[in-house]
Amino acid sequence: MNPFILDEDHVEFRDNVRRFAREKLMPGYLERAQRDEYPFEEVKQLGAAGLLGLCLPESLGGQGADLLALGLACEEVSYADINLGTILFGQGVPAALLAKYAPQTVIDRWVRGIVSGDVVHALALTEPGAGSDPQSMTCRAERVPGGWKLYGEKTSITQAPDAHVATVIAQTDRSLRAKGIGAFVVALDDPTVIRQRFRDPGARPVGRGSLTFEGTFVPDDHVAVEPGGGFQMVLHEFDLTRTLIALNVVGVAQRALDLAGAYALQRITFGQPIGVNQGVSFPIAEHNTYLAAIRSLAWHALGLRMAGQPHTVQAAMLKWWAPQAAFAAINDAIVLHGHVGWSEDMPLQAMLRDVSGYQIGDGTPQIQKLIIARELVHRTAAGR
Repeated sequence: MNPFILDEDHVEFRDNVRRFAREKLMPGYLERAQRDEYPFEEVKQLGAAGLLGLCLPESLGGQGADLLALGLACEEVSYADINLGTILFGQGVPAALLAKYAPQTVIDRWVRGIVSGDVVHALALTEPGAGSDPQSMTCRAERVPGGWKLYGEKTSITQAPDAHVATVIAQTDRSLRAKGIGAFVVALDDPTVIRQRFRDPGARPVGRGSLTFEGTFVPDDHVAVEPGGGFQMVLHEFDLTRTLIALNVVGVAQRALDLAGAYALQRITFGQPIGVNQGVSFPIAEHNTYLAAIRSLAWHALGLRMAGQPHTVQAAMLKWWAPQAAFAAINDAIVLHGHVGWSEDMPLQAMLRDVSGYQIGDGTPQIQKLIIARELVHRTAAGR
């Protein structure tokens, strides 16, 4: 399978997801985007459509699909609703992780619910003083009879306000640094867990917040990854989530450009559509070029991952470039609409706000460029 050319199965899958997303999800996007309410019903629709567990085996409610299919689904759902696109991989990737690493107890209690959309999951990694440097985390897990107790705060956690369960990345021995980090599955209805919702300008239905653990007990059968394996798991999954984020923002930016193109044909000035003017049509052409390039690089990164080859650099390239390109495309789409674009009755303002946070989440442009530069310098030094 060549990831740059979709075969018939992937084309059919993409078209089916596109039809579902635009018919069922797109009409309510703007109303949902303006509220701090988690879209439980729509998430269950994603689950019923088999999109929350795409890469899981059928025995766990999945479809056994490949990562290219997951990327296609992220883009198509995000075209309709960027927030539901976020939830799609925000649920699906952790479900696959838990299915791969966690004990059967966790799989039976949580994974099937995540895949169906009945259970909301949060990945708790970032801390007030440890974002792009997870080795510096201070949230700790202390060994106690029968399990572990968690102490500390996690912040900027996607879906934290409404999550039922979280996978918490915590340090068991600071002297070991990365080798002391494990992953612990925590039911968030525990009274020792304190959560707070943040007030954000975008991604409001998804929600972001903090989780504080005050001696939260985690039984041994809820340890997803034993100490020593948590850090590498996180790094490996960053390469996937950063790639999927690129396809999410490509989806919403493509919709903005499609709206701009349609408006450029409808808006008549001086007796002709404004789209005949190069000042209008050239920005649309340029932004579509950037989106096509990002999409191709994302498919390449997914292809490398499926082949078991390194793709950290490609993922970092996508993470710094795609959100900036998408933000610029949506912003120009607003300007091309003139005063019509400066209205909450159009989805463009909500789309701009929703995409803006992706420039920060999963690592800022600065940390991504550092990752790329380090790899290129090492490659040059090695004579490759």
